[in-house]
Amino acid sequence: MPWKGEKDPYKIWLSEIILQQTRVEQGWAYYEKFVSNFPTVHDLAKAADQRVYKLWEGLGYYNRCKNLLITARLISKQHKGKFPNTYEHLLSLKGIGPYTASAIASFAYNLPHAVVDGNVFRVLARFYGIATPIDTKPGIDLFNKIATENLSKKQAGVYNQSLMDFGATVCKPVAPNCASCIMQKKCVAFLNNQVNQLPVKLKSIKRKKRQFDFFCFNYKGKWLVQKRGEGDIWGGLYQFYLIENKSMPLLEASYLNEILMQQLGLTQKQIKLNLKQALAIKNAASSVYSQTLTHQLLQARFILIPCATLPSIFTKALWVSPQQLKQLPFPKVINQFLESEFINWSKT
Repeated sequence: MPWKGEKDPYKIWLSEIILQQTRVEQGWAYYEKFVSNFPTVHDLAKAADQRVYKLWEGLGYYNRCKNLLITARLISKQHKGKFPNTYEHLLSLKGIGPYTASAIASFAYNLPHAVVDGNVFRVLARFYGIATPIDTKPGIDLFNKIATENLSKKQAGVYNQSLMDFGATVCKPVAPNCASCIMQKKCVAFLNNQVNQLPVKLKSIKRKKRQFDFFCFNYKGKWLVQKRGEGDIWGGLYQFYLIENKSMPLLEASYLNEILMQQLGLTQKQIKLNLKQALAIKNAASSVYSQTLTHQLLQARFILIPCATLPSIFTKALWVSPQQLKQLPFPKVINQFLESEFINWSKT
């Protein structure tokens, strides 16, 4: 992995932020893409938001990208491109929590701070036979204490990386290599047949279901798009005109009338879609696309609304060509649609 053994705090920071909530296999390519496009923190700080979001596209958890830019610009401007070299100062930066601060402090500066990730939780829980749930405050405090007590103060970075690698390659979540593990004679979980029972996690993820209808307004070959605000998923990304429902409504004239006529004040003359013809309505809708986030299950449908005239309610809205659409950062579920059915829509 390109970040292994890295001493540049900027590149360590990049890799840690990218790998949050992201599999290594997926994050690897993004890391190399960011390092290639932004070799230094100054390069990232100077980049336009839209360009950075576009490169981030597909990684999800876009608040990470927002914080990435905030921190890069602060370090570039206030610290002349030099990352802080203390744990406390690193922790004060936007988007950097205890884990990331410890990783940068130990890997870049060899400071004695334990890095406790999922692999480390698992190794310690099994080796010491600890059943305290790792997703509770008592559990987090306990494992951090044990990790700190075990830490090699002189080689903190090497020790942290070794323990993380041991968890990733030997003490794996499923089918760990216990038979060939050099720690088996002292491993409490192995000696007591508890390997598959540890670590313990209390909380189960409850996913909220959300139903999205994206109305794709087209006027003279251009498409209406909106930039999403902060405070919800996909902040700073783009979308088509969105209607969110508690359940996916049947695609009928009454539903389209409610949105187009009653809500937006459009008339039948302003749109080229014949709302009285069931076949026309059916042909105006895409398949249903799904995307699973950590705490949300999304279903999205796209509805084509060709306009005969420019709707007055959208005169100040952003209308873009198909080529311009390719330059904008969109959520994964919209990109799935753009890469499949939208291609035919844009030719009509």
